[in-house]
Amino acid sequence: MRISSNNQVARQSLSARAGNARQIGTQALAVFATLALVATMARADEGMWTFDNPPIKQLKELYGFTPTQAWLDHLRLASVRFNDGGSGSFVSPNGLVLTNHHVARGQLQKLSNPGKDYVKDGFYAKAQGEELKTPDLELNVLVSMENVTAPVQGAAAKAATPEQALVARKRAIAVIEQASMKATGLRSDVVSLYHGGEYWLYRYKKYTDVRLVFAPEEQAAFFGGDPDNFTYPRYDLDFTFFRVYEDGKPVHSSQYLRWNSKGAADRDLVFVAGHPGSTDRLATVRQLETLRDESLPKTLSGLRRRIGVLRNYAALGPEQARQASDLQFSLENSLKAIEGEYRGLLDKTVMDKKQEEEATLRKAVANDPSLSHLYGKAWGDMGAALRNQSARFEKDSYRSLRGSYSRLVSDAISILRYTQEIKKPDLERLDGFHDSQLASLRMELLSPAPAYPQLEEALLADSLQESLDHLGANDPFLQIVLRGDTPQSAAKKLIAGTKLGDLSLRKALLEGGEPAVLGSADSLIALARDVDPMLRAQLKWFEAHVQSIATNATEKIAEARFAVYGNAQYPDATFTLRLAYGTVKGYPFNGTIAPPRTTFYGLYDRSAGFGGYAPFDLPPRFVKGKDALVLSTPLNFVSTADIIGGNSGSPVVNRDGELVGLIFDGNIESLVGRFVYDGRANRAVAVHPGAITEALAKIYGAAPLVAELQGTPFPGTRSGTLPAPLAPVGAPL
Repeated sequence: MRISSNNQVARQSLSARAGNARQIGTQALAVFATLALVATMARADEGMWTFDNPPIKQLKELYGFTPTQAWLDHLRLASVRFNDGGSGSFVSPNGLVLTNHHVARGQLQKLSNPGKDYVKDGFYAKAQGEELKTPDLELNVLVSMENVTAPVQGAAAKAATPEQALVARKRAIAVIEQASMKATGLRSDVVSLYHGGEYWLYRYKKYTDVRLVFAPEEQAAFFGGDPDNFTYPRYDLDFTFFRVYEDGKPVHSSQYLRWNSKGAADRDLVFVAGHPGSTDRLATVRQLETLRDESLPKTLSGLRRRIGVLRNYAALGPEQARQASDLQFSLENSLKAIEGEYRGLLDKTVMDKKQEEEATLRKAVANDPSLSHLYGKAWGDMGAALRNQSARFEKDSYRSLRGSYSRLVSDAISILRYTQEIKKPDLERLDGFHDSQLASLRMELLSPAPAYPQLEEALLADSLQESLDHLGANDPFLQIVLRGDTPQSAAKKLIAGTKLGDLSLRKALLEGGEPAVLGSADSLIALARDVDPMLRAQLKWFEAHVQSIATNATEKIAEARFAVYGNAQYPDATFTLRLAYGTVKGYPFNGTIAPPRTTFYGLYDRSAGFGGYAPFDLPPRFVKGKDALVLSTPLNFVSTADIIGGNSGSPVVNRDGELVGLIFDGNIESLVGRFVYDGRANRAVAVHPGAITEALAKIYGAAPLVAELQGTPFPGTRSGTLPAPLAPVGAPL
């Protein structure tokens, strides 16, 4: 496996505590060959690999392909992170970015109003002057990576206690980020990999002038709705185009992916470059048990409650349904995903596998005196941290206003803390308020996107009622928030008494600093002032009794893993750029075989099978335009590439680096992929590029956009949005 020279140095001297741990003892060496073989050869297509440490050996041995550094660099620079969640890629030299409709959904809703619903009806700017500027979208392109493990871990190694070590790490990270930002002007994030085994400085080119170019109707992008979500076969045109601007002009760059409408053939090798959000494949068994027994059940319960609130609110009328739709979509998607993860942890086979993996590593550590001395207590320390967490988990988890999903409440707390934290030296601030993070935070707080008071009130009331149900009226937190009132009445007064939905007020508070916030009579600002001391106390307790201990433990476990396995493993996902690979391949399911691809034939057949009614109804233009389509055109396809949430919008490329697909989902069998990967049935689901160009040209009349994708100029542009519907919405076939 090839690794960079910086990576090699870091792994040879991870920290002062590690000493000579790279000198693996003879007893541990006896099991090393077996462990390394398992790590490198089993589950061949597994892995979300960092670009500094790509799976060169696996690709060469399994597929006879060795990506060059130029190939890797081009794919990295063409890949885009959506800072509000999701991935994308540049697909033309004129700043055109491709992602999913469901990744773009939040921005589509923020651009909408009671008279224009771009989520439901779609949008097409036939001229660049008609492209709509998004209110608060930030795109990031990873331009460089630097291993900073030594200074971060070295700072922690000098501390006398875990709590002091946590402070030292955070300060070292803040220093590195601040210095990098000042030197380069780039967004600079220090990311933890291998649960603290490595720390890397990622520098991003940041774009904030991002404009909407095209989005299909929701029913084309999310055909089959929630019943089909996380399933396969699928028939979704889940794509959207944005354009990136800089200095008022479209960005021009050679770092874009060339479009290949033919796509990939069955068994072809493909790659996915994206930003998977979070996995726990390297977590300890005790951490997984805590997720299974405490965290996930509470999360699922909370999601079901909020979804119920949103459904009730949506039932009040079409406008209320529009207002609630984005959050409802997001929470329903999360619910189905986390239910799959929870089922995975309840599966004895999965837990047995995780226990076996941990036992093998711990045995290797225990059998070598030098490794045992350095790392033997780490698993016990992790258990102690989690016991501390469990002692306060139930109560502290309900003493929070952010769980309400109220944007205005979240803004109030953030504005208060912003004015407090920026007075402090950068190294002493709360995470999220360092100099390197302030620009993105201000963009979020000063978004012109609308807030909906009636929806805010419903969400806040339910959150307070949930807290009351679990804590009781005498809880100090609720006494501050409710002041003897009912949750419903308190929420009504709080939302009625705030003007934070007004952008000018939020701007005035930020510019006025702490005096303006302390003097504000706004109800939510006053609430933030009242509860923030308690919330800060909770955070401080958590850092002292859970996070500091757990971080020390995970660093030691990571170092032990490096000592035994070397660099044969990939790190857990952290919403940073990763490279996955696999082949286009169907799989056994439901007593038969799922095909590697679906077609427009299947779309029309599935709609007809349900009588053309929701959620299997077709957009009117698809009903009218059926005869214009080549129905054998591939629509969706699956591959064995290893992905997770956050990969949505990731490009799928072939050996030549051409775009041959757009990731938008995983199948239901992939949901346990947060913890384990099983290549027999774990599949990444993608939109075929041929389907995108076929629909653009023949259904949407978007020939100029097709020409841009295919690299040929198209003379002339026309004004307007998507063509008018060709038949009544929801008409059955």
